[in-house]
Amino acid sequence: MHIEWLRMTFSYIFLVVGEVFFLSALLHMMYQRRSPTSMIAWLLAIILLPHLAVPLYFILGSRKRVSSKAKSMFSLRSVTDLPLEKANPIDGVLRANGIPGGARGNRFALYTDGTEAYNALMAQILRATESIFISTYVFNHDAVTAQILKALTQKAQEGVKVRLLLDSLGSFPLYCLQHPLKKLRQAGANVSFFMPILHMPLRNYINLRNHRKIYLFDRCTVLTGGMNLSREYLGPCPDSRRWHDLLFCIEGPAAFHYLEIFASDWAYASGYHIPITLDIVPPDQGDAYIQVVPSGPDIARDALYEALLRAIYSAKKRIWIVTPYFVPVTSLQEALIIAHHQGVDVRLITPYDSNHLLADLVRSSYMRELMDAGIEVALYQGPMLHAKAILFDDDSAMLGSVNIDNRSLLLNYEVVSFAYSASIITEMNDWMLELLQNSRHDMK
Repeated sequence: MHIEWLRMTFSYIFLVVGEVFFLSALLHMMYQRRSPTSMIAWLLAIILLPHLAVPLYFILGSRKRVSSKAKSMFSLRSVTDLPLEKANPIDGVLRANGIPGGARGNRFALYTDGTEAYNALMAQILRATESIFISTYVFNHDAVTAQILKALTQKAQEGVKVRLLLDSLGSFPLYCLQHPLKKLRQAGANVSFFMPILHMPLRNYINLRNHRKIYLFDRCTVLTGGMNLSREYLGPCPDSRRWHDLLFCIEGPAAFHYLEIFASDWAYASGYHIPITLDIVPPDQGDAYIQVVPSGPDIARDALYEALLRAIYSAKKRIWIVTPYFVPVTSLQEALIIAHHQGVDVRLITPYDSNHLLADLVRSSYMRELMDAGIEVALYQGPMLHAKAILFDDDSAMLGSVNIDNRSLLLNYEVVSFAYSASIITEMNDWMLELLQNSRHDMK
């Protein structure tokens, strides 16, 4: 009788607690801004499988984090903003969302070859005298990264401040077996993993990953783009199997914003703050006009997404998109079709086969819709195309870590640069034309 009473009591408590979490999930869902499809999907899951869906909702269901244990919101500080009346229209939309205006005075170099990118990275590591800050999503331990680790260890032994920030999911093998990092740490370098998924996983929101690639040297030169650190992306020798990706170098005032972004990520992951003051903004090095735009749960609004929509709707001549994964938000897909109907040359360049079969299957309906509307879809036939870039007319280009899919645009921590200089646009145009020449236009 006593056992039966305890069983009934625990069943009642379990039911009440379950109902409280169920109602909490529903109220939270109503409070947060969501797309209708997302809300319907979560509602169905919670109703049909409440004991599974409710915990998953609190782990995966939120984009913008405001709790004391989450990565806090941050904003970039203005450095050398171009006057708004002289700025690109995209720049204006970003400023309205709290993103500093584009800065002139930068030197820009683009690397489309993995060997050139590796040489540029190693040259910057060996040249650094004060600090090396590296943040990447994927860091695989292989022959290429062994040389990178060796160089970083040498610089740490010389007294250079070396900080290495890796995403714990993207670099999961190294996160689990950290022996390759032992010598680097013994040399005095600091290594941290972003949101370690095996350490209190329910608190670390495993759905939100740090996809930013920031390789920053002496606080004044940054290499960034889509390249992670592994032999798939770069290496000292040419490799026909190496993925096709972009890395670009910025020297000048715009590099200061990458320092701010890294410092925010590092403080969250390690608990240590990097002091930053405006008096360390790098001096002018060239004439490139560049605007740095972070996105993710630590940015209050979806500034990057709004800027993309603004750029698409205001385009007059062309919109050329290079992305490895194409699963766009509905409004973005519709904007591209509307732009095409207005006479804009819209082209999508994406790999014939990517490294994710599921992504290839999901993208098919979106790509067929574009093709049915008359938009050119070019399927690149070379090695895996992992680059992310967009050309808008002849006056702006977006380059960085963001893919054209829901996860990258609305969930992950990302960073891109909008470039507004004619020389950069020309270089991007020539590179995209080469991709188009090695692409086919029929789908499976």
